[in-house]
Amino acid sequence: MSSLHVIFGTGPAGSSLAEELLRQGQQVRCVNRSGKADLPATVEVVAGDLLNQAQINELCQGAKVVYHCANVHYAEQTKIMPQFQQTIMQATAAEGARLVVLDTLYVYGSSQGRPLTEATPFAPHTRKGRMRAELVETYLAAHRAGTLEVAIGHAADFFGPRVLNSTLGDRVFPMLLQHKPAQLLGNIDLPHSFSYIGDVARGLALLGQHPAAVGQAWHLPVAPPLTQRAMLQTIGQLLGYPVRSIALPKMAIRAFGLMDSFMREFVEMFYQYTEPQIVDAQAIERELGLAATPLEQALQATIAWYRGQQTKQKAAA
Repeated sequence: MSSLHVIFGTGPAGSSLAEELLRQGQQVRCVNRSGKADLPATVEVVAGDLLNQAQINELCQGAKVVYHCANVHYAEQTKIMPQFQQTIMQATAAEGARLVVLDTLYVYGSSQGRPLTEATPFAPHTRKGRMRAELVETYLAAHRAGTLEVAIGHAADFFGPRVLNSTLGDRVFPMLLQHKPAQLLGNIDLPHSFSYIGDVARGLALLGQHPAAVGQAWHLPVAPPLTQRAMLQTIGQLLGYPVRSIALPKMAIRAFGLMDSFMREFVEMFYQYTEPQIVDAQAIERELGLAATPLEQALQATIAWYRGQQTKQKAAA
């Protein structure tokens, strides 16, 4: 028997999660600001304001699981994300549903190259990292208090279908498909973990339904850590021709930030590209049985999606 799964946010993660839950035969309701999304017709897509408690309470009625995949512009995160948390927690608790939260690695701060596990202490040194750590602690405190059933999934940098605003996003795949240099970040010869968006979706769906998932934060599956240079070479092998790249240093991001608010806010997070960032996701594989999609398979799906987007753009021109 299917049950209602409510997803807040229809970005790459929320949309991929909706499709994953559909494949599992679940009833899915997606909530975003517009009430529109490029999703199968069997997904109910409705408009909702995450700052309107009464409205969010209504949209969560009947839910067995609520997923928080919503986000806001970088410049607004430290102000708005705590408000989203309170609204979603209250609505989920009132319904007696399980809450699954998608989170970043910002909570850890600088790793100094050490592998990150679920036991790594939080040591954020940025505004967004401190905010994220406080949110996680609030979620887990609510679970310990028995007021809310919670599971949290931490993801590394995304790549995959629908993923544009990422290190392996629209500055990489479209450029390579046009035989132009990809734009990478920082030191491209340091190991870096990446999360395939399909694995993020499968992981969140699992956290929403597995009896042993609640009460803790998990690292969602990641590809084996590669340097950005090695990742690009792998993409080139799949494309069948040599590829090139340029690496943007921190000073370039600062310069872009003079004209772009996202880049201005991104500067404080640039440490992620000046040291190894290695995520250990063995726990979710060992304890819940979920492993990462083989890298070449994930990259092939990503390339196919970007090629499809280019075909659509040419047809519309």
